[in-house]
Amino acid sequence: MIIADSKGKGYDFAKGIYAYLGKEEEKDISVKLIDIMITRFKDGEPKIKIAENIRRKTCFFIHDSNKDPYQWFTELEFTLEAMKSSSPAETNVVFPYMRFSRQDRKDESRVSSNAKVVANAVSKYADRCMTVDLHSPQIQEFFNIPVDNLYSFPTLINYLQENYSSLLENLVVVSPDAGGAKRAEALAKRFSKKGIPSTFAISHKSREKANEVAKTIIIGNVEGKNCLILDDIIDTGGTMISTTFALKEKGAERIFAYGTHALFTEGVEKFSSLDKVIVSDTIKTPKAKNVEILSLVDLFGEAIYRTVIGESLSILFNDE
Repeated sequence: MIIADSKGKGYDFAKGIYAYLGKEEEKDISVKLIDIMITRFKDGEPKIKIAENIRRKTCFFIHDSNKDPYQWFTELEFTLEAMKSSSPAETNVVFPYMRFSRQDRKDESRVSSNAKVVANAVSKYADRCMTVDLHSPQIQEFFNIPVDNLYSFPTLINYLQENYSSLLENLVVVSPDAGGAKRAEALAKRFSKKGIPSTFAISHKSREKANEVAKTIIIGNVEGKNCLILDDIIDTGGTMISTTFALKEKGAERIFAYGTHALFTEGVEKFSSLDKVIVSDTIKTPKAKNVEILSLVDLFGEAIYRTVIGESLSILFNDE
């Protein structure tokens, strides 16, 4: 059973997964797409009902990443409670994008660890959780249930090989901040194992004096190189844009960017300085001239299929 809110912006993502699971004859499983019925009292309080019987069924709840964070969390909990009381054989929660994942530690006194709160709440109701390019891998440790953190790197590499092979010549993978350095290095290594020589660089904001506008410096050689700025979440895009200008000052040639989860909270117009911005469809993205959508529907569909029949997921991300 694939369960999703038909009135949400992310319903096409769920329908895509359903179509993937049902389109190939060799996938010998029976699949059904079930709606979530949401009605509201006059004060806005929601009442959630699973539209059809799910007793003793293996259920995958595809939670809409496009919902407002507070609505996202509230409807997540109420839907899971409704599912649990409906006696399914197994409850799987699928987060195309896991909201509240950026506050994953106590970085100062008296702050909440939002990711831990979400993990505790989901662990109470579900048997397993699935997402992609989790903001911090250690978030998996907050859950008391298995978590499958998928990786979009193989899908991205195939997409670039098919559509932008010239970009992959003389390539540098660039992290827009120090925190993403391991992510950039990991992608550069994957490119190299695919026979695509690449290096990586890091963008760093430096302030010589207090209250001084930060200067963005590039650590690594990018002169005459094609650059791919890599991030898991694109929010306002401020850091990505400043990195783009710094790369141009250092003599970079073409500059692309990839962000798995594109929030675009200040719109897409500001990204015109980039040759191309590639984002996934975990969040519905407004149309723009230089923005392209990389679909992860098949990745999730295959991962769900393998979960149902008990096959390995890690083989999807092997470097070989």
